[in-house]
Amino acid sequence: MKQVGRIKLLTNRLIDDRLSGDYHSVFKGHGIEFDEVRPYIPGDDIRSIDWNVTARTGHPHIKRFAEERELTIQFLIDVSGSQVFGSGTRPKSELAAEIACLLSLTALRNQDKIGLILFSDRIVKSIPPRKGRTAVMRLVREILAAEETRHGTDIGAALRFLSNIQKRKAIVFLISDYQDQGYEKELRVAARRHDLISCVIGDPREQALPDIGLVELQDPETGELLLVDTSSRRVRDTFAQNAARDRAELQSTLRRCGLDTLEISTDRPYIDDVRRLFKRRQLRGGRRA
Repeated sequence: MKQVGRIKLLTNRLIDDRLSGDYHSVFKGHGIEFDEVRPYIPGDDIRSIDWNVTARTGHPHIKRFAEERELTIQFLIDVSGSQVFGSGTRPKSELAAEIACLLSLTALRNQDKIGLILFSDRIVKSIPPRKGRTAVMRLVREILAAEETRHGTDIGAALRFLSNIQKRKAIVFLISDYQDQGYEKELRVAARRHDLISCVIGDPREQALPDIGLVELQDPETGELLLVDTSSRRVRDTFAQNAARDRAELQSTLRRCGLDTLEISTDRPYIDDVRRLFKRRQLRGGRRA
């Protein structure tokens, strides 16, 4: 609970009117709904005249419509074993909780509903979309509570589960380090049904090894141990080349699926990354075509 309170305090400080305004303009409702009938004012579109009310009152009235604002936000969050890794002050799982809290509190200001699906190689927990600050704090608690999960990652299964339970269009933030393969088909299907945004969480030590001699590394998802000589330049270069290749392949997959991508890392602030995502979508007038 102390950790939840700290994340809530941190993210509340990051939310300002500009971020909330950007969210509102970027994530729009999916239609319009009737708002009110008011007297006609010269210059109003005559196609909006409500002829029934006009006939009843003897004075022209028009119908007004408003954007159907309420949205459903689904957070699809990876809690597999690799999420406990972090070379700095926080693991990837805590960064996932922070970014989800920031986006949830921003959505809360716009009266949107928030749901959560936690997954590893299976569905760990599913919480139906709800409104309110209590829903946000529960979301953060559940992400942090799943920190001890020691399983692999199955993004395809998580996306299929989402399709089964979320029939109406939603905004979906898929938060993961994407250490998985074979899920491109499910990404494409989910992107057609929903406004799907990929949030890629990384750590600098996953891209480059430091020169610190012999170290024993453990795969957090399989438990496999490996002794690595980081003093070898060939070892360090090979590791960096493989990491760069994997990252390029992931970026290519996400582009082919037409997804907006938010890349965040455990070693740097993320608020500017979120603002850049919102700005890109604003320039395109909403979601990716």
